[in-house]
Amino acid sequence: MAAEVTVTYRKRRNVELAMVLLAQILGAGGYVLTHLFRDARLPGEWPYVVGAWVLIGLVAHLVVRFTMPYADPVMLPIVLLLNGLGLAMIHRLDLATVPPGSDAVTQFVWTCVAVVGFAATILAIRDPERLHRFPYILFLVGVVLLLLPLVPGLGRTNYGATIWISIAGYSFQPAEIAKIVLAIAFASYLADRRTVLAQAGHRFLGVELPRARDLGPVLLMWGASLIVLVAESDLGTSLLFFGLFVMMLYVATEKIAWPILGGLLFVGGALLAYQLFGHVRVRVSSWLDPFSDFQQNYQIIQGQFGMAWGGLFGRGWGLGSPSLTPLAKSDFIATAIGEELGTVGLMAVIVLYALLVTRGLRTALTVTEPFLKLLSAGLAFVVALQVFAIIGGVTRLLPLTGLTTPFMSQGGSSLLANWVVLALMLMVSHIARKPRPEPVAGPVEVSLAADATQAIPVQRLPRSPITPDDPAAAAPTVPLGAGAKTEIVAGSGRSSDAVDPDAPTSYIAVPDAPTSQIVSPDAPTTYIPGIGAPGPDVSATGIPDTQRPHTAATPESAPEPGQDAPPSPLPDPDATRQVPRIGGDQ
Repeated sequence: MAAEVTVTYRKRRNVELAMVLLAQILGAGGYVLTHLFRDARLPGEWPYVVGAWVLIGLVAHLVVRFTMPYADPVMLPIVLLLNGLGLAMIHRLDLATVPPGSDAVTQFVWTCVAVVGFAATILAIRDPERLHRFPYILFLVGVVLLLLPLVPGLGRTNYGATIWISIAGYSFQPAEIAKIVLAIAFASYLADRRTVLAQAGHRFLGVELPRARDLGPVLLMWGASLIVLVAESDLGTSLLFFGLFVMMLYVATEKIAWPILGGLLFVGGALLAYQLFGHVRVRVSSWLDPFSDFQQNYQIIQGQFGMAWGGLFGRGWGLGSPSLTPLAKSDFIATAIGEELGTVGLMAVIVLYALLVTRGLRTALTVTEPFLKLLSAGLAFVVALQVFAIIGGVTRLLPLTGLTTPFMSQGGSSLLANWVVLALMLMVSHIARKPRPEPVAGPVEVSLAADATQAIPVQRLPRSPITPDDPAAAAPTVPLGAGAKTEIVAGSGRSSDAVDPDAPTSYIAVPDAPTSQIVSPDAPTTYIPGIGAPGPDVSATGIPDTQRPHTAATPESAPEPGQDAPPSPLPDPDATRQVPRIGGDQ
């Protein structure tokens, strides 16, 4: 049998610090190169900008170092690099307008707010296992946030999608917070119900289908996703939440039937929406044939032209024309990266997202608690599905969606929500990598040197045999309790065998007897239940041989060889039960 292998992780905080500084240098490098390529000089405020950016990264690193020393060392540097590249690209797009915009400054402020939210989440929660207690409340809150833009007077429609709410002049996407709340709710629900949901039903084409009674949660989320798709005109959010639930359901149950069923339900709902709603047909048309309507599909056409012009290695920071693409700072920031950094740069960004998702899934494999395992996998799926939907949309792999590119796109609500996602993933990774106390192998040695020694007096009994003629020489008797061990007089094994008077005898303990009495051989005979092998005969009273009391036979009344001993009469229940003490060693 192979020995169990225990993996011990090191803290790796210095490694994380080195990678954080490298990520910030690359992010600040985009800002510096943009000015050098465009203006051939650096702006006067560049030291303050770079210093503030480095300070943000160091604050995030110190929070992790002192609160979660065993957290994954790769996640934070990846996020800082993506955030830095997004800030640099937004600033580059600001310089393309006359007069220059200030969206990069606003995004930088939102980055500071997001890092504060990141630290507050870590300090407030500490142990994400506490979130396991509120599955239904969190689910209700998540659904309300998801459908909040449909409230009249509160929701706001931009570019055909109703996914914003406006409060006091500030717009906000509640779906960004809803994805975190629902991921926690799904993890809590599935951790409690995974055994029930894993029960197999009928088999179809070699696939074990789930039971009909377990389809309720899937149908509920399918209906919610269709409401989002139809009422809010948001294909991306619909795909994100339904796909998140189905993938977490697969992780919880390990049944391939769930993702197959979920995929069929989503495709069926999308086909139904295509037939009934015009905005869905517009999205599909811009995906399959964007040049069929140049004005309507101008955004995606310009994005395709920009990436084609960037080629393999791109035009360089500040040397392309990504501002010709509408919404290049938010929805189409990936095409701006592809134009100025080329296909190689865009693939590098995708690899960074893949590494972040991989670290989250690795944490899910490492942690042992079911809720934390599902939570880490769910948050990783949130990032993966969001990146897949938006980059797939701008590259025409999928119909265009309204999702943002995590950590890079302009938008405060998206940035804040994604930093909270990072905080939760780091907390789970800290629990997964933290060393556990080793179990004690073998008995625990306790020193008794400080204990006092107590002497217990023991009465020594004489070992000389006791004869019937000398009762005065008998040793004092000791009362025997119910737990005393009874020794049977040696015999042939049958309950009716005679006892040789000359054979050495032993004391026979009588349970709960207060005293033992020494009697002479002439005393009345006492009936003692036999414990020998059961006899084949049953008396007329119907009592088997093993349950009938017998008398000890004398030599004169012993049966002849080959003859069975006659059955003994039943004892008088009122007779005195006394045991002859004949003597001998015990």
